[in-house]
Amino acid sequence: MDWQSHITIDPNILVGKPTIVGTRLAVEFIIDLLAQGWSTDEILRNYPGLTIDDIRACLSYASAALKSEKVYATIA
Repeated sequence: MDWQSHITIDPNILVGKPTIVGTRLAVEFIIDLLAQGWSTDEILRNYPGLTIDDIRACLSYASAALKSEKVYATIA
């Protein structure tokens, strides 16, 4: 999934949070809906401007962000 064509980061929209292109819906918001148990059909029904590819792009963006995360062990 090419999330770059669906997700944008603009400092003038939601203080630079990643959002779905052409909307003010944050990737974080869509991920939260899915985590709360919303189905993709429910999301699409409640936000008719979205597509299934937009939702998949949110998941792909989240996956890419987690893959790039670095964790360092600390010695206590």
